[in-house]
Amino acid sequence: HLSRGFDTATNLVFGTTDEHVYSSADATVLVGKKATLTDLLADTDALAKILGESTLDATAQSVINAAFDSISGKSGSGTTFIPLSDGSVRRFGMIALPNEVTRNNHSFSVHALTDSVGRVSPKKGTVNVVVAAGDDEAVTPGAIAIAVAKAFPLYSRKTNDGKPKDDKDRVVFVTLLDGAFEPIVDNEASAAMAASAEGVRLAARLVDTPPEELTTTAFAMEAKAVADAFPSVSCEEIVGDDLKEKGYGGIHGVGRAAVCPPRLVILKYEPETTTEESENIALVGKGIVYDTGGLSLKTKTGMCGMKGDMGGAAGLLGAFSAAVSIGSPHKIHLLLCLAENAIGPPAFRNDDILTMYSGKTVEVNNCDAEGRLVLADGVSHATKHIDGLDLVVDMATLTGAQLIATGKKHAGVLANTAELETRAVKAGLRSGDLCYPLLYAPELLKPEFKSDVADMKNSVKDRSNAQTSCAGHFIEDHLAAGYDGGWLHCDMAGPSNKGDRGTGYGVGLVLSLLGAKGF
Repeated sequence: HLSRGFDTATNLVFGTTDEHVYSSADATVLVGKKATLTDLLADTDALAKILGESTLDATAQSVINAAFDSISGKSGSGTTFIPLSDGSVRRFGMIALPNEVTRNNHSFSVHALTDSVGRVSPKKGTVNVVVAAGDDEAVTPGAIAIAVAKAFPLYSRKTNDGKPKDDKDRVVFVTLLDGAFEPIVDNEASAAMAASAEGVRLAARLVDTPPEELTTTAFAMEAKAVADAFPSVSCEEIVGDDLKEKGYGGIHGVGRAAVCPPRLVILKYEPETTTEESENIALVGKGIVYDTGGLSLKTKTGMCGMKGDMGGAAGLLGAFSAAVSIGSPHKIHLLLCLAENAIGPPAFRNDDILTMYSGKTVEVNNCDAEGRLVLADGVSHATKHIDGLDLVVDMATLTGAQLIATGKKHAGVLANTAELETRAVKAGLRSGDLCYPLLYAPELLKPEFKSDVADMKNSVKDRSNAQTSCAGHFIEDHLAAGYDGGWLHCDMAGPSNKGDRGTGYGVGLVLSLLGAKGF
């Protein structure tokens, strides 16, 4: 990669059946629903195999049982140390997940898995994470890979006496067990898990990278690096004043005051083989590498964290890279709408009227509602220039109102058909990148953007009137007039971050939407 940060040295390896890994690990972490772990701990042969032992010492068994019994309630985690037959002692962690969840949560409580696995794993050495999924078909390998990957972010600028501080070359092996507590051997699934995890960690790294490093130029270089890695991917871009000359008034207007110019980066993937289910799909990401709010300036506290306003573009770049690596049968176009919403003499102003790539005019009444402007140009380009397009998915950290509507773990999705809405929700439940429908009613909500001097304004009149849906409908209004395919808008302002870290949200959702291997 091309940013100047220090990468932590945690490596993830999926699907190992090497008994040497089991026997030589510095730590073993056992994950499963509480009822499943109860059954597994009673199967001493299976437990011994996980630990790389021929038989399980009675003392070790009693220590493990005591640690498990200390996990009170429906779920929890704990760590202990157990004696092994060679006289050594091994760190042993357990993550007990709830046996049952409600219908809008992932059945394996992947958020709890993410929260716990990093905490119970040591900071150095070899860690064997063993996931006992049982016979639950809803627990996909991809969802497990993504949940684990989210626990081990890459970006760090921490130092130790001025030298990079990392995780001591930690290696985390991830093994899935079937209902009989035997390791699952599936090389294709393991490869898909690795690609999915790499996509998540790429997306999270980009979100974590400060704007001094991740400029629009640097982001474009990250995209080009993905394209260069695959012969089946091509890359082109439109940069700076060329955007203005070609009519991309939204992207150019938002980014024209920044030191690094705005860009529309377009990656195209042509699959080697297709199927009857293959689709032609455009992924359009909001890539605001820093959002000051523009001349509608944010506050000193409200501006902190706005390096993550490119989370949609990051998630889609990670998903695109993973889909290509897995070998998706779909034709995929990735459009990254990159800009920095900076202030300065050339900055766009409230009361300016921008002419968008759709040809429609927008009266600016909020320079801090910039994401919809760049996405409007992106979806317009996709629906004008991609022949035979079946589906447009735009993804963005678009509105704070999304958190009010659907919370911090569920993105809000807006779809132009009920079938696509259902498909998205099911994809979220399979992948663990959860989402929930927003109100779809353009004929009722579009009047919020009424302008007396242009085709529309860019921000609503009444912020209490389903404003996160309104923001999505603004983007929808710039789809080409003749486009009759699917459109899915994903506002992931909440789940894109947890605390001060990016989560890599979006990679799993898109891979699941595409029906990728492992999902």
